[in-house]
Parts: sequence; structure tokens; C-alpha cells
Amino acid sequence: MIDATLFKRKHQLWLRIAFLSFSVSDPWVKNRLYEFSQIEFRHLKWLAQSLYENHSAYDYERDPAFNIESESFFTLVHTTINEIKTLHLLYGATPLCERMRHDENYILSTLNAYLEKLSLDEPIKAFDRSRHWPDALLSAAEIDALTLFLFEELYKEYELIMVYFYRQIRAATPSQVSHFQDLIDESHFHLRSFGEMMAKMGILALPRPLHPRTYKITDMGRFLRSGILEEENAKEECRKLSSSITDEKLSSFFEFINFQESYHIEIMKKLLKEM
Repeated sequence: MIDATLFKRKHQLWLRIAFLSFSVSDPWVKNRLYEFSQIEFRHLKWLAQSLYENHSAYDYERDPAFNIESESFFTLVHTTINEIKTLHLLYGATPLCERMRHDENYILSTLNAYLEKLSLDEPIKAFDRSRHWPDALLSAAEIDALTLFLFEELYKEYELIMVYFYRQIRAATPSQVSHFQDLIDESHFHLRSFGEMMAKMGILALPRPLHPRTYKITDMGRFLRSGILEEENAKEECRKLSSSITDEKLSSFFEFINFQESYHIEIMKKLLKEM
């Protein structure tokens, strides 16, 4: 059955697998898990399209007890396996459910194979709150600035993904669909980048849930104008952080993000003209 409950469970599964990928250190496992999370996000998109076409309501609510933290990789894998198996009980016999089930059967086989490799059961440091940047010696002030920036930006990128996603399902033209897809893809990259940085510092955490007023937008023109201002503010925050961090690699990364935000503004200006 395709309904709001299934959508919520899939939303949570996307987040679980994405944040699991951020938290693990093995590069091959990390990349494979992130690829699986992107498959789950496509499922979420197809679910939203089906619900919207059938005039069925859905939202971005998450269960209050939903949590992605643990000290053990294997514990997180077991939790993910159980969540997928429970999710399959909600699937019907539609082509979409069959596609999702087959995708997740392969994901399950991969996760079970991980459990057979005892060397992968490493302690997870992504949630230990150490607030230590392992790649360079940073001052306490730099650590504070980086911590605040990452928490704010992780939430912002999650919010943007979900808002653009909501609007893309309701887009009026193929051009709007394309523009929203570009913005979603860019925000996925930023979410992953900031999430992996937070995991390195031991401060990885879920972004807070979104209130329906955040994404159920009635005045799209006003939203885009506000979004342009928000991107300009994000550029300024990136610039400030880049100038305050003495490590050259970190400063270079935030300059890179800063210039990407510039083009996001141009995409939103195109959308604003079309609206």
C-alpha cells in the first residue's frame, strides 16, 4: 500500500542509510552505503509523485524515537536490516513496490555480507562528541566556529533538499523540474560533505524535523526571493569561516562551497522569472 505511513518510513530509511554512510570510515563501504541512500531518495521521489497524483496527503514528519546513533557499526547495520524488513510488510503488489522490494533485497544482501566481515565492526566515533578535527591542529575558537557552522549548514541543506523536493513534485514545467533537480543534487553534495565532516569531529546528529509551514509554500515568488537572501547569507558565513580558519585545506573547501552557492542564486533567479 502506498500511503503517508510508507512515505514516512522511507524518509527515515533514506536518512538512516545516508547518516550510516557518513559515520563509517571504510571508504568502499562508505561510498556503497551512500549510493544506497540515493536509491532510497529516488524511491521517496517516486512515492511522493504517486501520492500527489492520487491526491493523497503526506508530510515530512518523523517518529519521535527515530535515532541514528550507536557506538558499533554492526549495531547500526542490524538496525537498518530490521527497518527494511519491517518496511517490506507495507509493500503491495504494485510495480513501484516491486521495484523498491528488489532494490532493498540487494541492499539487505550487502548489509548481511558486511556482518560476515568481523574487521568492519569498528567502534563508531561519529557520535562521541570529541569535537576534534583530525586533519589539522585547530584552535578552540576555530573548533567552536566550525562546530556551529556545520550544525547550521547540515540543517539548512536538509531543509533545502526537502523543500526543493516538495516543489519539484508540484512543478508546472519541465524546466522547473530540471532547475529543482539541480538544486537538490547540489544540496545532497553539501549535506554529505558537512555530514562527513561532523562525523570526523564526533558531532554527527540528525537535523531537526521540518514543520509543514517550511515546505508547504503558497507564495513561491516570496519563497524564492527569501531563498536568494538565505543563499547570500550562507555565502557570507562561508566567507567568514574561510577567513577565520588557518588550515589551508579547510579554507579552500569553504571557498569552493561559497562559489557553488553563487550559482544556486542564479538558478533561483531563473525559477523566479519563470514563476
